[in-house]
Amino acid sequence: MRLTRFTDLALRTLMRLAVEETDLPTTRDVAATMEVPYTHTAKVVARLQHLGLVEARRGRGGGLTLTPAGRAASVGSVVRELEGAGDVVDCEGTTPCPLRGACVLRGALRRAQEAFFAELDPLTVNDLVAAPTGPLLLGIASRAPTGAERP
Repeated sequence: MRLTRFTDLALRTLMRLAVEETDLPTTRDVAATMEVPYTHTAKVVARLQHLGLVEARRGRGGGLTLTPAGRAASVGSVVRELEGAGDVVDCEGTTPCPLRGACVLRGALRRAQEAFFAELDPLTVNDLVAAPTGPLLLGIASRAPTGAERP
């Protein structure tokens, strides 16, 4: 199973916000920390906000914060929500697979996908930023240029 770049960035954004205790980073700050385009990060933040995991405040003194639901969110449920519940392979696509009626592989892949999610279910966003990850992430965030320092 491979996560989309969108889901990967969403998880890293949640982790970045989970370690912030004083300053409210902006979407640009998160993008700089993660070394990804601002536009991608903005789409991720919008989706996380829609899911109730992130709160975004505009204007002076604004920024991004992780909601209590975001801190306690199961990594498995976040990944399920962002990746969707679709099958690992598309047996019914434009050209349906001729084996789909008697295929053992499809069921095995579905079970493997569920095992993947089940392994992530007990982990929360807070768990992801426990030492040594959290302190390392704080160090990276403090070195990233802020929006005010960019041209």
